[in-house]
Amino acid sequence: MIGIPRFIENAKRLGNDIRVLKYIESQLLYRSAIETNPRYRDTRRLIAFGRKYFSQNDEDGIIDEILRRIKIRRPGFFVEIGVGTGVENNTVYRLLQGWHGAWIEANSRSCSSIRKNFATFIDRDELILKNAFVSKENGTAIFEELKVPTEFELLSIDVDGNDYYIWNTIMRWSPKIVVIEYNAAFGPSVPLVATYDPGFVWDGTNYFGASLKALELLGSEYGYMLVGCNFAGTNAFFVRKELLGRRFAGPFSSENHFEPPRYDMVFSDGHPPRIGPLTRLSHASTNGPSYTRRSKTR
Repeated sequence: MIGIPRFIENAKRLGNDIRVLKYIESQLLYRSAIETNPRYRDTRRLIAFGRKYFSQNDEDGIIDEILRRIKIRRPGFFVEIGVGTGVENNTVYRLLQGWHGAWIEANSRSCSSIRKNFATFIDRDELILKNAFVSKENGTAIFEELKVPTEFELLSIDVDGNDYYIWNTIMRWSPKIVVIEYNAAFGPSVPLVATYDPGFVWDGTNYFGASLKALELLGSEYGYMLVGCNFAGTNAFFVRKELLGRRFAGPFSSENHFEPPRYDMVFSDGHPPRIGPLTRLSHASTNGPSYTRRSKTR
């Protein structure tokens, strides 16, 4: 009869194997869709550029491509509302690239983790952290307190609930790019929004947030056009109308850009995200850091 420690070890190994298999399955599904679906072969669409570095899904690569298309080549300013512990969100990769900005997170424990793991960035004034539950009532005051520039590069909202209302509240600020969570369960064509509750906390069901159509209409009212969604069907990407040119796939409607819920997609290859002390090397050096190459042991 197998001993308890051996049983636990086998269970852990099996769990890891299942996650790896799920990752492989997800990547095969993703690559197959990109290569075989004519819709995704349109180079103006963003889906094929999706990559995960520190984002929850494929948002990092899509943001990279949007920045390239609208010609933002230098580090800018970001604001992200709802960042968790900071190791898996839509702006941590920007922070690592030399951007600076503000994170607003409601969970006190998550903020404690951020203060510990991102101390280097906070100490260098590259990252401002605000522990707050954002609502219609306080959104403007929080942005004013943080001295958010009227115009900046990137806004991300992912609070699992009142995302629509928060964006509507802070529309006097004009980011060039907005990434916001949508509820794919509501489909592509009906403008639905969960009734406002200032204390709304997601209960794990599919009752939350706003449909893609509702966000499309809200964005267009303030000069933002829907340019795509990520493959997992979780985040929508908006760009200010004057920056579009002919770089993105029209029409800029929810019907054209909707992606269904693929919440079981696994974009992580098994390495859990973690941030520790980091040194940003100067780009002035053309030789790069020196190192000693070691031969592989045969």
